[in-house]
Amino acid sequence: MAMTLLLGGAASGKSRAAAALAAKTGLGVTVIATAEALDEEMSARIERHRRERLETWTVLEEPLDLLGAVERAEGATIVDCLTLWVSNLLGADLPDDEIFARAEAATKACAARSQPTIVVSNEVGSGIVPMHPVSRRYRDVLGRVNAISADEAATVALMVAGRAMRLSTKLTDLEEPS
Repeated sequence: MAMTLLLGGAASGKSRAAAALAAKTGLGVTVIATAEALDEEMSARIERHRRERLETWTVLEEPLDLLGAVERAEGATIVDCLTLWVSNLLGADLPDDEIFARAEAATKACAARSQPTIVVSNEVGSGIVPMHPVSRRYRDVLGRVNAISADEAATVALMVAGRAMRLSTKLTDLEEPS
């Protein structure tokens, strides 16, 4: 079945769109949540996401082992989100190559599922170049993880102000300008 990747800035409507897509399938839904409540602001954010989900949905809280969570998921599945998952892996001091290998394995598992899978991630590369090396590394690693995911996705959309803009799934799909 098809994997959908929803990219966008913070609060652009990615999670809400993922929930709507999953609900529309008529299947049971599993949400793989990668966030950890490490401070009050994140706790409030997690609680807001919980309120937006149907109570019948299964939630797998998995900050590091995304592949394992994808393998356990049933029904339509939402991965929310790669942004925090990459942050967690960097915080666990994993090298970039290990993060990319994990991203490839998890993404291939998402794309191979027999039920729909909707993956959410932030697009963080459109702003200024961060001053701090750790921030630049995070931006670059997440950008590569997003590209790895986009390569496997049947549909890629950029969320802006709650609106989805469908993107070409492959560079080769672009037409030559006339």
